[in-house]
Amino acid sequence: MHDANPEPSPFDHFLDEGLIEHVIRPIKSGKEASVHLCRANPRTTGHDLLALKAYHPLNRRDFRDESMYRDGEWIKPRRVRVALEKKTTFGRQVQGSIWVNREWETLRALSEGGVSVPAPIERTEDAILMTYVGDEELAAPQLRNYRPDDTAEAQDLFDQLLRAIERMLYLNVVHGDLSPYNLLVWDGILVVIDVPQAVDPRKNRHARSFLERDLERACGWAEAHGLGADASRLTADYWTAWEFADLIPEDLRGLTM
Repeated sequence: MHDANPEPSPFDHFLDEGLIEHVIRPIKSGKEASVHLCRANPRTTGHDLLALKAYHPLNRRDFRDESMYRDGEWIKPRRVRVALEKKTTFGRQVQGSIWVNREWETLRALSEGGVSVPAPIERTEDAILMTYVGDEELAAPQLRNYRPDDTAEAQDLFDQLLRAIERMLYLNVVHGDLSPYNLLVWDGILVVIDVPQAVDPRKNRHARSFLERDLERACGWAEAHGLGADASRLTADYWTAWEFADLIPEDLRGLTM
């Protein structure tokens, strides 16, 4: 028996708007979302290939405890705050919407600020269309699966990673869950992905500890490839530099979130 009211596909809006022509194949699936390679409409998007990140239906998402990530955010309507705290069905819907919206806004800010991230193209309540990293045959590998040719290449990738973390901080963004799992490598370029949990260090009391955790994971990768790195020192240096606004690079002034 056919369902008289099937759930709409996360691809429908993008197909109807003429942004994509068809879905080529799934790229990966995680606890909260799946990513699909799409044939783009170059006349409307300027691209031949795009990636569509489709968040799973609410009953399939593995919602983490968001309280530390939401620290410092004020949601005015009391009923919404209560629903989030009690994790009601409505609260889960709000949480899901916040998660998608935060990723969209963060990708926009980082892309405009010159951080190497997929550039967002269009969004719905449960999906984001963005630029794709890779080619039609092969998606860019995660850093955890990438094997640098030599120490010099490993150093270059690590330097790119540190610059990305620093530049994100200057844009008032701390990734909050950075690891070799959400970093891609393609043609020698490191790309940061998966930013729905990103926090604003001006508001979130846990931002410095999130930054240090991001840097510890980065330095752990570097040390595994024979490079010396001190996460505590880097955290102190970056945090101090961020606190002094006059140290923000000239090209980033006015672009902060």
